[in-house]
Amino acid sequence: MKNTIKDLKTFLILWSTQSLSQLGSAMTGFALTLWLYEKTGSALQTALLAVCSYAPYVVMSIFAGALSDRWDKKKVMLVCDTLAACCSVVVLALLKADLLLPVHMYILNALTGLMNTVQQPASDVAMTMITPKEYYQKTSGLRSLSASLVTILNPILATALYALAGMDIVIYADLTTFAIAFLSLLFGVKLSVPEKREEAEKESFLETVRAGLVCLRKNELVLVLILFLAGVNFVASAFDAVLPALILPRKNGGEAVLGMVTSCAGIAMFAGSLIVTVLPAPRNRIRVIYLTMLFSLGTENFILAFTDWPVLWCVGQIIGWLLVPVMSANLDVILRTTIPLDMQGRVYSCRNTLQFFTIPIGLLFGGFMVDDMCEPAMAQAPSQGTLVRLFGEGKGSGAAMMMFILGVLGVVICLGFGRVLRRYRYTE
Repeated sequence: MKNTIKDLKTFLILWSTQSLSQLGSAMTGFALTLWLYEKTGSALQTALLAVCSYAPYVVMSIFAGALSDRWDKKKVMLVCDTLAACCSVVVLALLKADLLLPVHMYILNALTGLMNTVQQPASDVAMTMITPKEYYQKTSGLRSLSASLVTILNPILATALYALAGMDIVIYADLTTFAIAFLSLLFGVKLSVPEKREEAEKESFLETVRAGLVCLRKNELVLVLILFLAGVNFVASAFDAVLPALILPRKNGGEAVLGMVTSCAGIAMFAGSLIVTVLPAPRNRIRVIYLTMLFSLGTENFILAFTDWPVLWCVGQIIGWLLVPVMSANLDVILRTTIPLDMQGRVYSCRNTLQFFTIPIGLLFGGFMVDDMCEPAMAQAPSQGTLVRLFGEGKGSGAAMMMFILGVLGVVICLGFGRVLRRYRYTE
């Protein structure tokens, strides 16, 4: 145990403080969602917040990876985190002046998303640089563990602080966690500079961008896995747009219940992360990846579609998210052992573009379907008809209908890609 801690000392410093900063950012994001839904009552306008955050991934990720591989990873992380914190300061200033509008939030979320686009590949490569290979699965489990804790704590803390003292205190907490992470990275983490290939030093910027795409195309298994998860992300992001519209307007819902249900996803990921850290390597990592997603998408959406009890919403979240860390850990090992270190920044960024481009589309799709299709359909449905018996009545019943649609879509995507993924073999 002592040797493990010694070997992972730098990783533990970077991982713990960055996770704390992520918690602060997530709290601000959750509180802004509550604020915007209170102002507009629209699932689509609320979903646009996340759309603006993810859009830079689609547009800029490939270029961000090329920059990450060329620039000093530590400096990239420090600069990007600082600029993202400045966006939070601007939100606070507009809020204090009573000038904050949805359009301001969309613009600032887009800028924050751009900083995260550049920062993430640098962070991913930094984690590889400071982690011995034999600890890849264990550290991936720890990263899933921290992500789950963020998911558990951010809605609880954000809702409590928001109710107690408003948006101001949430942003102050966010800025405090940023300061801790910034100082820890600046003074407590040393990253060695990997040797660059001679041909890489001669590459132009566009050639560097192209090299990531070529590397990804040569690794067909990785490419297919990324496209599979793009489909999963489409369903999951649409779910994220639908969930507030399902819970907030219900008589037995509201802000506190939404926070509780959201936290249950984190509790499930926490448990799944603990499982990953002690599990031996599976025989077939590919099979684990698509079967875990089939289980998740094929259960949670249907449970939330057909129930209106908060306890069952929580159960659905737990079932749906329990195996996500298992999937993530196996995917992470495949990526880190398949892609050369000097190519990881640009390949991870290509992955971000291909795997996450469906997220803003899914968010818009989910919000549009609830506001303009499902809710109007349920409002016109006969009170004793089949749709009302299945999905309930009143505002929120359309979101329940949309959950059912997403459940069917998720199962179809997993079964389709499962047939393709069976053709591939992976050995470490």
